[in-house]
Amino acid sequence: MKSVGEGLDRVLDKAITRPVPKSAGAQVRFLVKQLKGTKAVAELLGVSQRTVERYVKGEIKKPRPELAALLHGEASKRWQPKVKEKAKKAAASTNGLMIDVRASLGYEAPAGTTDEARERHLTLALPPRHAERIFEAQERGGEQQMRQAVADALKEVYFQQRGTRAASLEEVRMLNVEHIEFDL
Repeated sequence: MKSVGEGLDRVLDKAITRPVPKSAGAQVRFLVKQLKGTKAVAELLGVSQRTVERYVKGEIKKPRPELAALLHGEASKRWQPKVKEKAKKAAASTNGLMIDVRASLGYEAPAGTTDEARERHLTLALPPRHAERIFEAQERGGEQQMRQAVADALKEVYFQQRGTRAASLEEVRMLNVEHIEFDL
C-alpha cells in the first residue's frame, strides 16, 4: 500500500466491532439507508436508479466485479462511523499510532550536511499529537497534506529523536513510498 489515506482507512477498519454486510443486496440496502434514497446511491455507484431498486428487492444478487469492489468500498467507508471516530479520538488523545513505512526520505538542513534522500524502513510509535494532525489532514482530504503530516512526525520522532538531536533540521520529504501501514 502506497497511499497514506488507504493506510488510515485500513487501520480504522480494524476498530469496527461488527463485520460489514457481505451480500450485495445488504450493502445496497445499507447505502440506501445512509444516503437516504436510491437516487443518491445510483449516482454514487454509477448505475441506474432502477438497478439499485432491483438490488434492494433482491432481484439482482451478483454484481459485476468492478461494481462489487466499489460497493464493498463505499459500504465499509460508511460502516460504524461512531466506532471509527472513537478510535481516532483515542489515537489523538492517549494511544498515538504505530507506523510502518518504507520510503525514500530526504531532508532540508544547513550547509555541510548530506540531504540526499535514502531508502529507509521505519517502524515507530507516533505520539498522540502527531496522530491527531494526520487524522485532521485526512479529514481535509489531501493525500499531500497527509504525507506532509507523516513526514513532520517522522522528522520529530526519528530524525530529531524528540528534540535530543538534529535541531537544525528544517524539513523532511517523503518520496517514493513503497509501503505505509498504521496500527492503533
